[in-house]
Amino acid sequence: MASALLIRNGQVITASDRYVADVLCEEQIITRIGKGLDAPPNATVIDATGKYVFPGFIDPHVHIYLPFMGTYAKDTYESASRAALVGGTTTLIEMICPDRNDQPLAAFELWRSKAEGRSACDFTFHMGVTRYDEQAERQLRQIVNSGIASFKIFLAYKGAFGIDDTELYHTLRLAKELGVIVTAHCENETLVFQRQRELLAAGKTGPEYHEPSRPTLVEAEGVHHLMSFAELTGAHVYVVHTSCREAVCNARAAMERGVRAWIETVIPYLVLDSSFAEKPDFEGAKYVMSPPIREKRHQEYLWNALRTRLISTVATDHAPFDFRGQKEMGRGDFTKIPNGIPSIENRVTLLYTHGVTGGRIDLNTFVDCASTQAAKIFGLFPRKGTVQVGSDADLVVWDPQYRGTISASTHLMNTDYSAFEGWPISGRAELVSVRGCIQVRDGKFIGDPARGVMLKREPTHF
Repeated sequence: MASALLIRNGQVITASDRYVADVLCEEQIITRIGKGLDAPPNATVIDATGKYVFPGFIDPHVHIYLPFMGTYAKDTYESASRAALVGGTTTLIEMICPDRNDQPLAAFELWRSKAEGRSACDFTFHMGVTRYDEQAERQLRQIVNSGIASFKIFLAYKGAFGIDDTELYHTLRLAKELGVIVTAHCENETLVFQRQRELLAAGKTGPEYHEPSRPTLVEAEGVHHLMSFAELTGAHVYVVHTSCREAVCNARAAMERGVRAWIETVIPYLVLDSSFAEKPDFEGAKYVMSPPIREKRHQEYLWNALRTRLISTVATDHAPFDFRGQKEMGRGDFTKIPNGIPSIENRVTLLYTHGVTGGRIDLNTFVDCASTQAAKIFGLFPRKGTVQVGSDADLVVWDPQYRGTISASTHLMNTDYSAFEGWPISGRAELVSVRGCIQVRDGKFIGDPARGVMLKREPTHF
């Protein structure tokens, strides 16, 4: 059992409040918040004067174990959870992505086995629905009873993860019945497939043609499609990795009609633009993800939607593949480049650097989109996502004066490149606790490599 932890004189920041206080943590939870608190015997005392105290950050969209496009993602929970913690993230929500031929229950047990006893931070899952039939439905009900309160569907990846409209309808009906929220990858798979064929036939094979094969209208149409089904079924839906104005506008229009929907963007869309995928010598492959990185004009729209809290969450869609040997599989055919950008370690720091320091969002919105909203949407609040008595003692002591540089030579993610190589950063997670146990000190992982537990969640989206 961890000893008591007392963090003194830090500036506590939540989604709505900002004040200076001491925070006392005992037996895994926050037990007192106030000024001049006495330290219990044998407590670890941290002086946070001049620093921020944030709730542990939550990444609601990661891939760690991922068989995909003829290869496997490079991270394990051993590497990914440590990388997440060093970046200030204390809870991960991983997407379970079974093949259409896999049994859902077996897939759930497989993904869980990859995390249990191997994760340094807490974790839970979105259960991928890659087919729908009576057997799958029975197993999905069992999985929800096991503590999973969200599904994941793909309206893309034809022939792999994608589901058809009949399956979409029944998945949303089931979700509504069970009170489960459905997270959705929204792109029109038929349009993507046809455009890919046309570009390849025209000899346009490099990574710079990935974005033209999946333009903004393809994503916007996918969002509109999802919203139509959500409106008819009454299901609650969450649009993952929204990359562009058109997609956000379609989600907003549905929300104004009464559809219960939430919008996620991911950190690459806020700081990268389509020119990165146009880098010469196949370097652009490092920046291939789906939906693609868009033209720069979309960035400010996304930042403004975040500032007004139209966009609820900033995740990563962390999908780590090496440049050598994996991304290179797509030389001569961009459709074979494994999709994904490793960013689980960099999300919070980039959001702070470009958002808070850059004057685009305030500290409360920073906490809201990187922690609190994910906790509320996915059934973890107030156990996670805030600093209050009774909440888990997942805390981040943040040094706003720190200055550093991102590099693959120092990151903990198990990839041979960083999409943000050489980028300067402002601020860092100096100390990070998971349920009162210090896992990161002075920006370094020093904690229990198996501290993490699976978080069981109750359905709340009826």
